[in-house]
Amino acid sequence: MRMIVRRDPIEREMAAWRNAMDRLVNEAFESAGVWAQPHLYTLPLDVAETGEGFVVKASLPGAQPDNFEITLTDNVLTIRAEVSGAQEFEDAQYHLRERRFGKFERAITLPTPVKADAITADYVDGVLTLNVPKAEEVKPKKIAVSVKAN
Repeated sequence: MRMIVRRDPIEREMAAWRNAMDRLVNEAFESAGVWAQPHLYTLPLDVAETGEGFVVKASLPGAQPDNFEITLTDNVLTIRAEVSGAQEFEDAQYHLRERRFGKFERAITLPTPVKADAITADYVDGVLTLNVPKAEEVKPKKIAVSVKAN
């Protein structure tokens, strides 16, 4: 028999606010820390939620899949990657240097429990895509209604 779990309607809103505040604080401290650690950057992500799970996308052009480290601990998804240093030109003066290289890291808290052993990762054309399925107990269940004749 399955239990019906009652969800607090404010829970999702609070999780969204918490994630927004975490991002704000992290960005404030990370931008200040970039000067102290010039080769540790925040990894920009796209995170979308479907009925089945989450899709996480990260742009990592020039990265090698062997340099990725993806972990899930206590519903916190952490992605670490390293992009090799750009070719240095001797006796050259840069007029513009915007391409980033070095170590990238990002950790996000997922709002619902997920199946850690079913996460898949694909790396195509410089984009890392993670498919993170939700745990069965949090997926919406459709209940069929049967009609009985009198």
